[in-house]
Amino acid sequence: MKTFHLIMPLSQQIFLFLTYCRFPKTLKALASKVAINGTMNPLLLQKDLETAVWALAVTLIPRHQEKVTLLVDGTRFVVNPQIFTAHPDTMLGRMFGPGREYNFTRPNEKGEYEIAEGNSATVFRAVLDFYKTGIINCPDGISIPDLRDTCDYLCINFDFNTIRCQDLSALLHELSNDGAHKQFDHYLEELILPIMVGCAKKGERECHIVVLTDEDSVDWDEDHPPPMGEEYSQILYSSKLYRFFKYIENRDVAKTVLKERGLKNIHIGIEGYPTCKEKIKRRPGGRSEVIYNYVQRPFIQMSWEKEEGKSRHVDFQCVRSKSLTNLVAAGEDVLEDQEILMHHPPQVDELDGLNAPLSQMASNDFQD
Repeated sequence: MKTFHLIMPLSQQIFLFLTYCRFPKTLKALASKVAINGTMNPLLLQKDLETAVWALAVTLIPRHQEKVTLLVDGTRFVVNPQIFTAHPDTMLGRMFGPGREYNFTRPNEKGEYEIAEGNSATVFRAVLDFYKTGIINCPDGISIPDLRDTCDYLCINFDFNTIRCQDLSALLHELSNDGAHKQFDHYLEELILPIMVGCAKKGERECHIVVLTDEDSVDWDEDHPPPMGEEYSQILYSSKLYRFFKYIENRDVAKTVLKERGLKNIHIGIEGYPTCKEKIKRRPGGRSEVIYNYVQRPFIQMSWEKEEGKSRHVDFQCVRSKSLTNLVAAGEDVLEDQEILMHHPPQVDELDGLNAPLSQMASNDFQD
C-alpha cells in the first residue's frame, strides 16, 4: 500500500486537526469519497481536505454582528436578530429565524421593521428581556393586562415562569382567567354539553340549567309543583361546577367561552331554586298552597336558535279574544298568584342585572 505525503501548511494542519475533533464523520466521508477503484487519488484528497479546512476556518472566524432595527410605537430598537432564534415559537423567532426569507414582514424604505402596532415601546422594551434572560419584569406604571396583550401578540407564553411583577393580585387574576377558561372548557364538554344535546333531541333550541351541589336534593309535591316553571329547568348535580360559578369572574369567563362556541342569549348568575316543600297552607275554598324552601344556586342559560326573531313574531289576526267575564276571571287568578308569591317570592339574581354582591347572600351559601 502506497503512502502519500500531502504538502500542507502548518496553519491548515491545525485546522485539519480541529476539523477532525469537531467533524470526524466528515473526514471519514471525504476519505471514502476519494477512493477510486481501490486506489487513492492524492490530488483529489488534497483538494477536498483543504476545502474542509477552510470551511471550518470560516465558521471559526467571528462574523460581523448583524443588526436589525425594530420600530415600535415610534421608538427604534437596534438588536441582534440572533437573540430571537433561540425562541422559534415566538413571532420574532419566526420573523428572524432560518426561514426569514419567506417572512411576510418586510422592512420599510429605511430598512426598519415596523412591528407590535398598538403596543407601547415601554412594554416592548421589557418584553425584549425575555429573549436575553427568559424573564419579563413588568415595569412600574404598566398594567398586567397591557403586558399580557403584548405577550399574546408576540406569541410569548404568559405564565409565572416568565412574568415577574410587584402586583401579584393582577398577575394571579390573569392566571386565574387562563385556568378558568381551560377548566370551563372541560366542564362544558363533560357536564353541560350532554344536557344540551338531550334538549336538542327533544326539538328544543334553548337550555336552562340549574347547578346544585352533590348533597342537594329536590322533593316537589306532584300535585302542587312550584309556580315558577322550574319543571322546565335541567338539574346538574356538581359541587365542582357549583364552586366554580361562585366567583363572578369565572362566570364572565364562562360566558366568553360560550360565545366563542357560537351560543347566544347567554345568562349566567345566581337564582333561588326550590328544593323541597316547607309547609302546606289551606286557603279559603279548600285550595292548598305549598311553601317551598329556596336555596341560592348558580344557573346557566343559553340558546342555539337561528331564527329567534321570527320565532318571537306574533300574528295578531290569530289571537283569540276573551270575553269580559273571562278577563275578570283571569284578573282574579293573577291577584291570587301574586298573593301566593308574596308569601315566598323567588330570588333571582342574574349576572347581567346583579344588584346585590355575593357576600350579602346567606352565610350557608357557597361553602365548600
